[in-house]
Amino acid sequence: MPADAQNAFGVYVHWPFCLSKCPYCDFNSHVRHTAIDEERFARAFAREIATTAARTPGRTVTSIFLGGGTPSLMKPQTVGAVLDAIGQHWNVDKGVEVTLEANPTSVEATRFAGYRAAGVNRVSLGVQALDDASLKALGRMHSAREALDAVAIARRSFDRYSFDLIYARPDQSADAWTRELKVAISEAAEHLSLYQLTIEEGTPFFGLHRAGKLKTPDEDLARQLYDVTQEVCAAHGLPSYEISNHARPGAECRHNLVYWRGQEYAGIGPGAHGRLDIGGIRHATATDKRPEAWLTRVEEDGHGIATEDLLDSEQRADEFLLMGLRLAEGIDPKRYAALAGRPLDPHRIAALKEDGAIVMDESGRLRVTQDGFPLLDAVVADLAA
Repeated sequence: MPADAQNAFGVYVHWPFCLSKCPYCDFNSHVRHTAIDEERFARAFAREIATTAARTPGRTVTSIFLGGGTPSLMKPQTVGAVLDAIGQHWNVDKGVEVTLEANPTSVEATRFAGYRAAGVNRVSLGVQALDDASLKALGRMHSAREALDAVAIARRSFDRYSFDLIYARPDQSADAWTRELKVAISEAAEHLSLYQLTIEEGTPFFGLHRAGKLKTPDEDLARQLYDVTQEVCAAHGLPSYEISNHARPGAECRHNLVYWRGQEYAGIGPGAHGRLDIGGIRHATATDKRPEAWLTRVEEDGHGIATEDLLDSEQRADEFLLMGLRLAEGIDPKRYAALAGRPLDPHRIAALKEDGAIVMDESGRLRVTQDGFPLLDAVVADLAA
């Protein structure tokens, strides 16, 4: 891990509201048909920030991520109030990365200048597809043209921006994905998040898939689409630095690296998760998912935490392995041993190396190979056993 990442500390702020619920989405997002009281939510965010900061004195915030839900539904002044509260209660690094997730609609893109003025310096756009038929099937409320127009506005408004695409969509061929990906790369300055469509239980897509009304690519085609993704992005200077994220060297999302490298982060807002080191013990926090219930908890107690677990050494080590092996840089086995109180099993390492799933580089770091990434869950389970 780079030396400058040792003291990374992130703050994640969850805005839980969306205009509509996408049929593939299992995130903590909610649709409300009456106006949201943003001032009340901003006060609650500030209060939970103050309470969390009091538990974590001396931290310097290196990244802030406003996620959701749809944070670009917030007024710029609400975003500014949240960022001001973070600055009041924690030290903030002068080079802090401040990312806001946004839908690429023309209405929300008009707010980009306001977000920039409020302190946001990076935007992540949920484009999801670059053809209108796929966007309609995915339940998105923008057209491909509108999405590309929003990307252009982001390019003018921010030095750093990224957007997401979903692949392995119904009826998607490798050739069509290759063409779409090349268009995306021509529009992306430095970063793309590329996710395989997964059918999550409890979503409308799950019911359709189970009823045979939604057909996704079979295992062989899904693997071909994954391979195309890796090859095309690498050939155009955006290699994967994490299993689903691609960036030009140095343009990685610093906030997400906090998660994957097992660093500390505070979770603020409804349904937000955190990992905080208090008294030498790693605390795993999760706030109430229900927006109004979270609001009441914060107003009464100063925070919305619903569960707080103390992770033992084995749990910390397993989480480090699970998250760290998602990264192209891999993990330092010595750090695993320090967390777990035991080293990784050399026989399991040798077997996985022989299978071509992992490699050990010259510095001693353990990395999953491109062939191993599609089998990542099995690799992690094998090493953790």
